[in-house]
Amino acid sequence: MSSPPAKAPAIPDRPPPTFRQKAGFFAMIIGMFMAILDVQIVASSLSEIQAGLSASIEEISWIQTSYLIAEVVMIPLSGALARILSTRVLFTIAALGFTVFSFLCSLATSLEAMIVARTLQGFFAGAMIPSIFSTAYTMYPRSSMGKVSVVIGLVATMGPTIGPTLGGFITQALGWHWLFNINIVPGLIVAATVWSCIDVDKPEPAYLRGLDLPGLLALATALGTLNYVLEEGPRHDWFEDQTIFRLAVLSAVSGCVFFWRAFTYRQPIVELRAFGDRNFALGCFFSFVVGIGLFGSVYLTPLFLAQVRDYSALDIGIIMMVTGAFQFSVAPLVGTLSTRMDLRLMLGFGFSLFCFALYLNSFLTAESSYWEFFVPQAVRGVSLMFCFVPVNRLALGTLAPDKLKNGAGLYNLMRNLGGAMGLAVINTLLVERGAHHLSYLTDNLTLSRPEVQAYIDRLAERLADSVAGGLAGDPELMAMKMLFQLAQREALVMSFNDCLLLIGLTFGAALIFMPLVKKPRD
Repeated sequence: MSSPPAKAPAIPDRPPPTFRQKAGFFAMIIGMFMAILDVQIVASSLSEIQAGLSASIEEISWIQTSYLIAEVVMIPLSGALARILSTRVLFTIAALGFTVFSFLCSLATSLEAMIVARTLQGFFAGAMIPSIFSTAYTMYPRSSMGKVSVVIGLVATMGPTIGPTLGGFITQALGWHWLFNINIVPGLIVAATVWSCIDVDKPEPAYLRGLDLPGLLALATALGTLNYVLEEGPRHDWFEDQTIFRLAVLSAVSGCVFFWRAFTYRQPIVELRAFGDRNFALGCFFSFVVGIGLFGSVYLTPLFLAQVRDYSALDIGIIMMVTGAFQFSVAPLVGTLSTRMDLRLMLGFGFSLFCFALYLNSFLTAESSYWEFFVPQAVRGVSLMFCFVPVNRLALGTLAPDKLKNGAGLYNLMRNLGGAMGLAVINTLLVERGAHHLSYLTDNLTLSRPEVQAYIDRLAERLADSVAGGLAGDPELMAMKMLFQLAQREALVMSFNDCLLLIGLTFGAALIFMPLVKKPRD
């Protein structure tokens, strides 16, 4: 009788990093935070930058769009570049490039100069974001990944959350140029520290000889044009605009070329076979959904407070800080649970809690203020940590070491694409649902309804005193105009509620795929 096969020996855990390595990794975290923060740091200061550069409202949006397009293009390329140059060299070059072009952004005196500088700033920023994920799994023992994932999760989710708040405060106190100048000293310190302390891999210059240049060009074109279409489509009625339509076709064709090269060329620019790992593929899907929720909720809340409540950047920041405060407060608990609890249960709880937070947030009124936002913001802050930490470990924790760099780029790309696509849908829905609700409200605001006529009469009577006091205009016409403006406001509020509810339902629907996730090995 044959003896049972012997069990494979357990893979020994890595030794903990030295103090020098920890210092280098901390510098990389700071670099990633700067890269993510700079997406949103200009959001609350666009009007000041617009005045400084003499740009139009339509043109100034390119300050964000150019950064995002360049970042999205660079993120999937970072794996190949890290292999060619090494993580240490790539991150150092990226930090220096980001710093230099941050300084050039502050010196810009025209919109054209600003867009060029922001594009290159975003391109270098895109190299810093994925590098930290592969470095964490290369440097730290598996037993420490719970705590490390919490730190990375805080940084990745806090950047978009506090970006508008910090940007508004800096602009108010120092001027918009300092939105970029604040990167200079930290950027130089990060570059010097990473160069001195990080040594997790060796460069492979031979990899450059077989680089797939056609695939690289196709990928850059597909992602760049796709992001442009998603950013600008809602403003130009999508395919009714010829430029949007042509760029969408170009994106689709370039995408097909890229996929063809990825599956046929011997050394593709991005290795898509990582999606053969079920947990990685599902992790990327969940990362896509997290991107929708993270960027969508951070976009909608300040927009509502500015457009409906007419809050200042500082007032908006005070409300948005609730999410960040609860993220910090729950981080130690999430780190502990991630080492003792099934990560699939954690992720399911996080998605359910985020869905509930957006449901609570979907009952806004035109009078909603701090306390109406407090509980939904608090629940969302807690849920974000329960979403990000387990999905990070589930997606990357089962990949082989040689696939980590490429996998980290794809994983982060999915989160950014989720955010970009989510914002495109949100902007479209705000317009379409707003028009739908306004049409419904105005259809019911007819003078044939006694209550409507009575309201106009009462309002006209009050306005008559103002007219008598010197305010020109017919009181009844003024009353009807004010009633229509009130209907417009309420339609806008209802469209915000629709968008928040839809994001929540997206998280709820994603739970359907949770049983497919395999339990990772310890």
